[in-house]
Amino acid sequence: MNNKKVTPKVKSFSTIADVLKGFKGDKDKYISQEFQKYGYDLAMELGDPKNISFYIKLAKENNRGLIEKARNFVKDANKVRSRPALFVWKLTQLKKESKEKKMKPNKNI
Repeated sequence: MNNKKVTPKVKSFSTIADVLKGFKGDKDKYISQEFQKYGYDLAMELGDPKNISFYIKLAKENNRGLIEKARNFVKDANKVRSRPALFVWKLTQLKKESKEKKMKPNKNI
């Protein structure tokens, strides 16, 4: 048997040079706003890289809470034929519900 003590390696801070080596400038060079990154990540998560600009526009123009609800709905769904189609359908449904809720007068006043 080997009685050597194994000490865990402590992760230290990285140098700037090490961080820059891992930077992929060609991947994220056109992303300058938060909604652009969110739209890009959403497109990749849904497996729809052809329509990145569509998801960026959704992230810019729509309520982030509704987008997150639709995203979580798709994440929880099993045996989905088309994740992007299910996402758009659910987002449309949530927007309609939100609009109807705003139009309905509050009777508790």
